[in-house]
Amino acid sequence: MADGNVTAPALPSTREEQSSAGGERMRVSAESTRGIGVNSSDFHSSHRSIVQFSPPDIARRRIANWGAIQADTVKVTRRGTFEYGFQARRHLLIAYERAERHEGETLIEGLPRSTLREFNCKLSFVPAGHRYYGWETPRVLTRVTYFYIDLQDRLFDPRSGISCPTISPRLFFFDQAVWDTALKLKAEVGNSDPSSRQYVEALSLVLMHELIRLERATPEAARPLRGGLPARQQKRVVEFIEEHLAEDISLATLAEFVDLSLYHFARAFKQSFGVPPHRYHMARRMDRAKSLLQRSALPVTQIGIQIGFRETSSFTRAYRKYAGVSPSEYRRHQEV
Repeated sequence: MADGNVTAPALPSTREEQSSAGGERMRVSAESTRGIGVNSSDFHSSHRSIVQFSPPDIARRRIANWGAIQADTVKVTRRGTFEYGFQARRHLLIAYERAERHEGETLIEGLPRSTLREFNCKLSFVPAGHRYYGWETPRVLTRVTYFYIDLQDRLFDPRSGISCPTISPRLFFFDQAVWDTALKLKAEVGNSDPSSRQYVEALSLVLMHELIRLERATPEAARPLRGGLPARQQKRVVEFIEEHLAEDISLATLAEFVDLSLYHFARAFKQSFGVPPHRYHMARRMDRAKSLLQRSALPVTQIGIQIGFRETSSFTRAYRKYAGVSPSEYRRHQEV
């Protein structure tokens, strides 16, 4: 098992990485530094084997190569604006442990771009061949782990039961089983115990089965669709919801905000985000609650009030439905 501390981009250790890491570096565009956005044409089009950063010294990273799966733990070292991009012939699972930004956007090819500002404890999945890129000005020093998954590896032969040819792209989602397995894999980075390799291979199989389970369990109607709201309207609606997170926002208010009829807005919003507006609003409330449970000593009751719940019991029910555990249980788990 090969691993070590390096400065982004990682020193290439495989032939694939050597050929891809020597190419043109990504450029931080003038638009990016002004918070306007990035253009996918700014990125070198060759198939990279690992996520690339610009400027390249913005982060420290440590890589463990286990064959079928490679783990790439990244810690951003300063709060300057940076870009990132990836496209390769292998899958990419992203586990954001700490991720908050003043401004920025993220895009996975096939999905609407997102300007979400807090995505602590979120996951994203980039299928092989899809482009992943974005830019941000971080509010906190980002901690993220990238898992590169090579389905051509012998570990994933037909006898392993890995037989799902297509997994859909996903941006900023959460699944407890996938999250727990990803953290177990991350914990093995740097482990020199001879038994670690076998444990990692077992976890790799579990991770792929969890991703396939998630894919098969997601109804087609719930997956994000092309079309819907134009990018500018998506950004305006998302920002409005973030600014009024603790308030009750009616469908009529949102529709009027972007000057659309109720029917057209509701249909277009679901096409863009994969869920109705009220479910999106509730999910963002729960995301904010999760962040507060992790990073503050506020009582559970106070956290509920901050995101719009007057009664602790209502907040507890909503959070349990979202995360599978109560707020208090989630906080205890984080403290272990």
